[in-house]
Amino acid sequence: MWQTILDWLLQWSVWIAADSLIILGLIGMVVPFLPGHLLIFLAALIPFFSLDDRGGVEIWGLVALGIGLVLAQGFEFLSGAVGSKWFGGTKWGAFGAFVGGLIGIFFMPFGLLLGPLGGAFFFEWLMGNKTVKPATVSGVGSVLGTLAGLVMNILTGVAMVVVFVLDVFWL
Repeated sequence: MWQTILDWLLQWSVWIAADSLIILGLIGMVVPFLPGHLLIFLAALIPFFSLDDRGGVEIWGLVALGIGLVLAQGFEFLSGAVGSKWFGGTKWGAFGAFVGGLIGIFFMPFGLLLGPLGGAFFFEWLMGNKTVKPATVSGVGSVLGTLAGLVMNILTGVAMVVVFVLDVFWL
């Protein structure tokens, strides 16, 4: 009888922990410094390693969540640089958007948009020898790229949660 109660408590605590990490992960997709996609991935690892039947989590689900995690990180780090390049920026603008994005992390929440904008603008203007107008266009492109990356991150995170739910409950 005690073993049944302990098993029941273990299962409930595992699922409460996993659900809590998923909720934090969803919040972390829009809140800086909270690694949302990583938390969703960790939410799948808890039942996989804690429960006898792996909690319904299969290897394919972990692989799919791992791919989602890698894609989300790529979107996050490269979106500003790609946006700058897309709008006619040079390699200096793309590099500046990347550096500005890294610096902007420390000046939340506006730093996420102003960092790539300023970085792309100044690197285009100073290093790329562009005039103010093309440098500004490159900076605006980095902001639009960053916003597109944010949308892609949110969509990737939602897809990760759907994969987790499908893996555990339906497949």
